[in-house]
Amino acid sequence: MKQKTPKETKSGKIENLQLAVFDINGKEVGKLELDKQIFDGKINTVLIHQAVVTYLANKRKGLASTKTRGEVRGGGRKPWRQKGTGRARVGSTRSPLWRKGGTTFGPRPHSFYKDLPKKMRTLALKSSLNAKLNEQKILILDDLVTDSYKTKNFHKILSNLEIDGEKTKFVLESLENNIKLATRNIKKVSLSRAEDIHAMDVLNCKMLILTKGALNKIGERIKNVSK
Repeated sequence: MKQKTPKETKSGKIENLQLAVFDINGKEVGKLELDKQIFDGKINTVLIHQAVVTYLANKRKGLASTKTRGEVRGGGRKPWRQKGTGRARVGSTRSPLWRKGGTTFGPRPHSFYKDLPKKMRTLALKSSLNAKLNEQKILILDDLVTDSYKTKNFHKILSNLEIDGEKTKFVLESLENNIKLATRNIKKVSLSRAEDIHAMDVLNCKMLILTKGALNKIGERIKNVSK
């Protein structure tokens, strides 16, 4: 399949840090000048990597567990006497050397939690937004409001925006119930609030769609931390 150009995907042509703004019908309703403090073109790949590793590590449960020789059932009696049998001395049938014995140095439940300072997390978000802008995979919506919770109506919005089968992240100022109900059964479409968005969210999608309100809120987050 031939890859669409930014114009065909409604991404908007980037000129002087300006992006086209669309409504839910796919019509261009204006231009938005991007904040140069946020979209400065700087991409810190090391910081992005740290943020992604931290996010993935914190998703791990760390519940894998094995039993040692002191925890497996059985093995209370010495199998045979210490001397005189010609066989190796054994103290328990639950030795790690025996079948059904305990495990030596097996996994135990533990935490994989990693901490990343707030400033680093926010700057990683800023870098990921700049990376997505360089790919011309950011689309700005004037607003995303619907009176219906029907999935077919939201499919129509996706069609108007010429988003066909791409993994898409919608970032909104707040999540209305109708929007949540309309998108919950659509594959490759997910929602996030502007105050919750992080670098992994931005990177883990093909198309990032932000409302003007959400973009302003993200900008405030970045500016407050960058001070």
